[in-house]
Amino acid sequence: MSRWLTEEEQRAWRGLLRMTSQLNARANRLLQEEYGISLADYEVLVALSEAADALAWEQSRVSHQLARMQRRGLITREGCATDARGAFAVLTTVGRATIERAAPAHVEQVRQLVFDELSHEQVSALTEITTRVLGRLAATAG
Repeated sequence: MSRWLTEEEQRAWRGLLRMTSQLNARANRLLQEEYGISLADYEVLVALSEAADALAWEQSRVSHQLARMQRRGLITREGCATDARGAFAVLTTVGRATIERAAPAHVEQVRQLVFDELSHEQVSALTEITTRVLGRLAATAG
């Protein structure tokens, strides 16, 4: 039986994901504007300079991943009416069924890795932190 996240744990978890995503976007924009490199470029450069064994996702990897998912019937790609170069990835019925099967295990993993060792006060603090950082990011977006 899955132990679903509480409403507060869910807010904290989703806030952390949004915060990380927005921080990455902000870092990417700064690097592009100030140094002419992307965050992906920066991560590769850091990994190379530190002689790391593995690199994080690169932009081309996302396209390859979407292509693999499309071949497995998890998504389809639909053209973008406003940008002929763009496409939308759309979840298929098979994709929906797959995520519904995977969700309980994923939630259990998040619970084990993140929330089981946190007190209620720590979860509250994490929620407050993500809310504040997201608020600052939104207030300074531009």
